[in-house]
Amino acid sequence: MKLLRVCAEGAVTSFRYPHFIMGRHPTFEMPPPSTIYGHICSALGRQIDPAEVRFGYSFKCEGRIQDLEHIHLVSETTGFFTMDGQRYPKRAEGNVNPFRRDLLVNPRLTLYLDRPEWLEAFRSPYFAVVLGRSQDLFAYTAINVIDAPVGAAYLEHTLLPFSFAGQNRGISVVMPRFVDVERGREVQFEPYRMLMEAQPLSVDMPLPLDPDSPVRTIHGVARQRGILLHEFVASGATAIA
Repeated sequence: MKLLRVCAEGAVTSFRYPHFIMGRHPTFEMPPPSTIYGHICSALGRQIDPAEVRFGYSFKCEGRIQDLEHIHLVSETTGFFTMDGQRYPKRAEGNVNPFRRDLLVNPRLTLYLDRPEWLEAFRSPYFAVVLGRSQDLFAYTAINVIDAPVGAAYLEHTLLPFSFAGQNRGISVVMPRFVDVERGREVQFEPYRMLMEAQPLSVDMPLPLDPDSPVRTIHGVARQRGILLHEFVASGATAIA
C-alpha cells in the first residue's frame, strides 16, 4: 500500500477544547481530526471533499507548559471620549481578560495520507505550515511516499476509534472530527481513544506498517508501528451547531 508520509515539527502548539472560553484553555494531547483536515486543506490551497482522503498519524511532544495570554473582549457602545482636548464618539469598548493556555512543547507529527499523488503539494504548500493555532508555525522535515507492507503491528502515540476501547489502555476523549463550513461551521464530534505507550491490539489485526519505524518484540512477535487510517466522514457522529 502506498502512502504519503509527512514529518513535521514545531516549537509549541495547542489544540483547545472547544467549549472552554474563559479562565483556562486546556489542550488535547493530540491533534483532533478537524485540525488535520484544516492542515491538509492549507497545504493544498483548497477545501477538499472530506471523503476523498483517509489519514493516520503519530504525534509526540516533550511536555506541557502554561502560558499567560490575554483576550480583548470588545462590544458596541455609545457616548464620547476625550483625547487631546477633543471629543470623539465611541463606537466600541472592551476589557482585557487574562487566561492561562496549555501548550505542548516541541511537538512532532508524522502524518500518513492515502493520497500519494499529493506529494508535490506538500513539498510546496500553498499556505504557511501551522498546526493548531495560526501562530503555531511548523516545518516539514521529510516528505515522501512509502510502501507500507501489511503485517503484525504495534500502535503508539496515535488516535484510535472508540470501538477499540476494549483492546488497549488508551484515554477516551471526544474530539471535533469535522467542521462543516457550508452548514454554518457545524461541528461534528466523535469519541476516540488516545494511545500513548506502545501496545498491540488484543486481537492481532494486520495493519499497514511504517517500514522505517522501530521494530519492537511484543508478546513474542517482532512488530513495526502500524498505521490506522481514519475518515473525516463517519457514521455515529453527533452534530452540534
